[in-house]
Amino acid sequence: MNKIIKNLILTDIAFWTGWGMITPVFAIFITDRIVGGTALTVGIAVAIYWFCRSLLAFPFAKIIDKYQGQKDDYLFLVSGNFLAALVPFGYIFAVYPWHIYILQVAYGIGMAMSFVGWRTIFTKNIVKGKEASQWAIDEATLDIGTALAGVFTGFVITHWGYTVAFSIAGTLAMISVIVLLCLRKEIEGVFNRKFPFNIIDIFRRE
Repeated sequence: MNKIIKNLILTDIAFWTGWGMITPVFAIFITDRIVGGTALTVGIAVAIYWFCRSLLAFPFAKIIDKYQGQKDDYLFLVSGNFLAALVPFGYIFAVYPWHIYILQVAYGIGMAMSFVGWRTIFTKNIVKGKEASQWAIDEATLDIGTALAGVFTGFVITHWGYTVAFSIAGTLAMISVIVLLCLRKEIEGVFNRKFPFNIIDIFRRE
């Protein structure tokens, strides 16, 4: 297992452990804390996320496929994780349903970017002959993290409330971005000497 695969798995663990603290209580949070929040509000919020993610995943994938190398994949992944990591902090300040809806749009966009970037880099760097085991390691570890997060969330909210729980969730998601930044030397072409993100080049063919 090379460094890129290891860091992608660590990124998954940190990110989905963080979001694993939100998913089990999301509906309760909306009905408890959002003014006018109902079961319908929850349903709309969930639908917005999945619509945004599903509708944008293919266009983002087409952009990634258009350019050679991994720098565009990497930039999509880092940007997507960063955007999605901001959402839990946004929940803390949400008051009305439309606040939640806007945050869900951001979450959907971020996850569409992250999804195509992560899968592409993982596929390009997976060790041949060990595809099944490396996919299994990723799935097993993030599932365990998500399971533990569910129990931990109940404890945190019971004793300290939603603000602390969502702050921890957002911090864990941000850690996933830091782990990704540790790959800057392994992803050729992303960084140059003058400016850390070589953004302009992802729109040019190599």
